[in-house]
Formats: sequence, structure tokens, C-alpha cells
Amino acid sequence: MELFHDPKIDWLGKKWYFLGFSLIFSVAGLLSIFFWHGLPLDVDFRGGTVVRVKFAQKPDADRIRSAMNKAGLRDARIQQPYGPADNNEVLITLSRSATSEAAIDQGRAAVVGTLTENYSGTAAQNQNKLDLDTVSRSALTSWLEQNDPEHLGNTAEAETRYEDQANAVLHYRDDDHSGVIDSIDNLRGAVDPAVLTAFQQDAWLSGFSVRSVEIVGAQVGKVLQHQAELATLYSLAGMLVYLWFRFELIYGVAAVVACFHDTIITIGAFSLSNQEISLTVIAAILTLIGYSMNDTIVVFDRIRENLRLSRREPLAVLVNRSINQTLSRTVLTSGLTFLTVLSLFLFGGEVLRGFSFALVVGILIGTYSSIAVAAPMLVAYQDWRGGRSRAATLPAAKKARV
Repeated sequence: MELFHDPKIDWLGKKWYFLGFSLIFSVAGLLSIFFWHGLPLDVDFRGGTVVRVKFAQKPDADRIRSAMNKAGLRDARIQQPYGPADNNEVLITLSRSATSEAAIDQGRAAVVGTLTENYSGTAAQNQNKLDLDTVSRSALTSWLEQNDPEHLGNTAEAETRYEDQANAVLHYRDDDHSGVIDSIDNLRGAVDPAVLTAFQQDAWLSGFSVRSVEIVGAQVGKVLQHQAELATLYSLAGMLVYLWFRFELIYGVAAVVACFHDTIITIGAFSLSNQEISLTVIAAILTLIGYSMNDTIVVFDRIRENLRLSRREPLAVLVNRSINQTLSRTVLTSGLTFLTVLSLFLFGGEVLRGFSFALVVGILIGTYSSIAVAAPMLVAYQDWRGGRSRAATLPAAKKARV
């Protein structure tokens, strides 16, 4: 299928515009990395404790951040919303990174204590009451046994009875209502009347609950970061060697510079938008490196074929014609892929947000760099070797095997 019939676009005539575009976005990203947001690494790389909190009402990220600052947790990161907006969930990341059960309990207790004291408006007047939104199964069972609302005494029947009542409350809270209870009165029918009366008198609802706690150790994060850097560098080096062997060294250098350009702009986009870079983002960056390299090789292969047919033609004219000849193929493949990853970005949810954002930016920049960065480098190399007035002096690369 051919979208464009014999286009005659002067791509190299616009090389200074392309250079300005690349410089603006590359420098903006680097300035953000070094002087503004920095490199926003996910907990996968920097280590820490990730606590997922569910709220009964729409959470206020600024208010949560203020609560963390009051409690001395100034390094906490708030990601909101997490998942669909109507889930009322946020991710709170702490710097605690010891990988142990005690550290998990410590991270959970830090978030619960901070939000209870500084986020819930009625925390002070209910400080001696039981919080049904955050209480654990064992703590709720013990509280019922101590208060003994059904007057069963210290018997085995009481222990079994109150354990069943605690299970009923947690089933209602966690399974039926995603971790929070709208009103204590809504427990009517789920628990015995005497237990419900005890809750109404001596229990309260903070309006939030901890849904999960995950920990990545600092040492593990450093190892993952080092491996991610090596994976990116090895992929670029491997592609350089392949193109050196398959074409010529200048082809490989131009393609790797274009891929490096794509990587810098994509990472800069994450820094400018203050989105965290996780392991899935690294996977997306490696994917776009391969995608951009494939696009570049298609253009280079056409340049090589035209060099064999038109050795006396000026290289700039030949490169322009090669890009125009592959333009339909580039628009079709890149356009369809872009529509796919755009749908992932718009409808894939929070879990795929970083991955899809990297691909959306990467495909646009990767397609652009194949035309506006890699190909002009070949002409710049020829100009450096022989001057603008000479015919094409770029090596035609190694003969393709059939």
C-alpha cells in the first residue's frame, strides 16, 4: 500500500529546523534532570516501602503530603490517583527499605499513624476508640473479647463467637467494600446487635485503610539500576557492531547517535512530567531503541541501494529521494503502532501508564530521528570528508547477500 505517490520533500533542506527541535527538547530534558525534577526513579531502583491506601472519599494529595511533613516523613512520595479515579486510592512511598516483616509493619504503622493524627479531622476526639477502617483481624478479636458486648465471659464459646464477628466485619470491609466502611450503621445485619451497639459507642471510622505494603531493599534497587544501565548500553553497543558489520562504521555511528538522541528525549520527558522510571519503563525504552533502529535500517538500506545505482549524484539529493521512497512504509508502520500504544496510554490504567507513555514519546521521536537525525549525519560525514561540491563519496556499504 502506497500513501504517497512520488513525494519530493526536501528533508535535508530543513535540517537546521530539525537540529533546533532536537536541541530544544534534549536540553530541556537534561536541564530538568540536573536542575529541576532530577531523575524520578521508582521504588524498584531507589528502594523503599510502597503503601497503597484506600480512602472513603476522594483523597487530597496536598493534604496527605502536608500530613506526612508534619510527621517528619518529608521524603514521602504521593502518587494520586492510583488506578481508576473512582477507586480513591493513592500510593505512598517511604524511604524505609529494610526487607523484613518488622519493616513492613513499621511502614504500615507509620502511614496509618500519620494519616490518623494529621489527616482525619476527628482523630483527636476518637484517639481512645477503635478504628474499624484500619484495625487488624487479631486486634479486633482481642477488642471484642475484652469488651465482651454479648456477656459471654472468658469462655471458649466467647473466643469462637468474637472471632466469627471479627471475620464478618473484615469480610464486609475488605471484600465487599474495598477496605473502608462508609458508616458503622451499615454493619447492621453483618454483626450481632450487641456488637453493633459496642461499635457505635466505642469505635469510629478514620475514612482510609491500608490495602497493601511492598518493600524493595536499597541494595536490590542499586543492583537493578546498574543492570538497567548496562542493558541500555549493551543494546546500543550491539547494534553499533551489527551495523558496522552489515553496512559500514558511519552507518552504525549515525544509527546509535539517533537512538541515544531518542533515549535522552524520552527520559527527559519523564523528568519534565515528573513521572517515575520503573523497570517496565526501562523495558519500553529498550523496545523503542529496537523500533527506532529498525526504522533507521530501512532508510539506510534504501540509501545503500541508491548509492550503487547513482554514484555520481549529490548525496543530499540521493538521501532525500531514499527517505521519500520509504515514507509510505514509515507512516504506515509507525502510525499503526502509535495508535496502539496511544490506546494503551489512554485506557491501560495506572499500571501501564509509564510503559505506554515511554512508547508514545519514543515512537514519535524514533520515527522522527530516523529521518531528521540519522540520515543527515551521513551527509554531514560526506561534507566533512570531501566538501559540499563533490558527488556522493559515502561508502555504499557491503553488498547484500541473497
